[in-house]
Amino acid sequence: MTSPLTEPVAQERWSPRLWGTLLVLCAAMFLDALDVSMVGVALPSIGTDLDLSTSTLQWIVSGYILGYGGLLLLGGRAADLLGRRRVFLIALAVFALASLLGGLVDSGPLLIASRFIKGLSAAFTAPAGLSIITTTFKEGPQRNRALAIYTTCAATGFSMGLVLSGLLTEVSWRLTMLLPAPIALLALLVGIKLIPQSSREDSGKGYDLPGAVTGTASMLLLVFTVVQAPEAGWASARTLLSFLAVAVLLTVFITIERRSSHPLIRLGVLRSGSQIRANLGAAFFFGSYVGFQFLVTQYMQSLLGWSALQTALAFLPAGALVAISSTKIGSVVDRFGTPRVIAAGFSLLVIAYALFLQIDLSPTYAAVILPSMLLLGAACALVFPSLNIQATSGVEDHEQGMVSGLLNTSIQVGGAIFLAVVTAVITAGGGTDRSPQAVLDSFRPGLVVVTAIAAAGLLITLTGLRRARTSGPTVLVAKSVPETEPERVTVGD
Repeated sequence: MTSPLTEPVAQERWSPRLWGTLLVLCAAMFLDALDVSMVGVALPSIGTDLDLSTSTLQWIVSGYILGYGGLLLLGGRAADLLGRRRVFLIALAVFALASLLGGLVDSGPLLIASRFIKGLSAAFTAPAGLSIITTTFKEGPQRNRALAIYTTCAATGFSMGLVLSGLLTEVSWRLTMLLPAPIALLALLVGIKLIPQSSREDSGKGYDLPGAVTGTASMLLLVFTVVQAPEAGWASARTLLSFLAVAVLLTVFITIERRSSHPLIRLGVLRSGSQIRANLGAAFFFGSYVGFQFLVTQYMQSLLGWSALQTALAFLPAGALVAISSTKIGSVVDRFGTPRVIAAGFSLLVIAYALFLQIDLSPTYAAVILPSMLLLGAACALVFPSLNIQATSGVEDHEQGMVSGLLNTSIQVGGAIFLAVVTAVITAGGGTDRSPQAVLDSFRPGLVVVTAIAAAGLLITLTGLRRARTSGPTVLVAKSVPETEPERVTVGD
């Protein structure tokens, strides 16, 4: 008997099973984002309990980023080649086991290893989950609505992770590691029942193993180099040689992809202006946000003396605003289009960061912090779903995993690069004076850089608006195969 989910959804009303499928995918994305943000507040307790140095603690965070950002390209292509359902469920099972392991280990290296495995599994669940949505929901209002809900769960998970970590760490840091395990297990059991079978790309031409090896190696080395650069020195021989090795690996990877009959990434996708803007926008958006969160956390706890829970609650308005607006963004995109919505979101982001530059040593929550958080929440609600919609629109089903992996790679690599840049700026302005005013003064250049990153993202988006105005009208071109919908083609794009 054919599952009703094996074909793109056309009906206006979603069945309970369809809602269940979407919720499973949302749960996995929620956990991915939750895990990224939740560990930060627990680091001091982990260091005390396991007697870890600051450099070792860094790798508890960096290990996850390394596995996640380094393997996303491979994860996205694996979903296309091996089947999206299979890849998603296997990776979700690995995520649950790694979460259990992380909460039970009693040494730093084992904890770092569990974090790397979790990042690795997330590198497969994220693109597989996104491509399941884009191949299950028909392109247009239905898909836009589903993607809005899906990406809102990611933003909500990131915000809730801060709050939950503040609460759980008061009891034990191990709870922050263990919490995702039962949720992932429940999502796995429900997913086995509900997630539709997906077709696998014909691999008769063989797999692009050389491309997989060089592409994965280049991403792993890039993330590793950026994460280590502030400590090793941006101009050190080690960092420069690592960047050179990344350039060589990427050159080899591109050469392989151009010649391969079954490439890991079809380079022709990158000829699309909307694809380039979506990926660059994702990198600048997430990079600015991660840098901002790092600075704000340090400001609130180190200078204002707020507890971890108070700091987490300060971010809650942003997460709440994102959650409340989850069902509305799809219709906003339908009406105004992704370029306009993304531009509006980036504008709010720039205003939020610029407003936060007014901080001082006295808590100014109502005048500065709260308005900044509300603007940040509105920006996240507008930008994040729209970037996902733009990146996956007009892409054939058999390449949805590939573009999903590419988008998520841009997010993670952008976060790693810009966080390292912001950290380097703060460190350079630190000096020997550690008075509260001197520390605050060292933070301001970092906030300026964060604002500039968001402004650069806005400028990239504005090129899309100009393109939309100069392009011709949208026409409908019927495909040559029977019983298919007309394909939307924008003249001049």
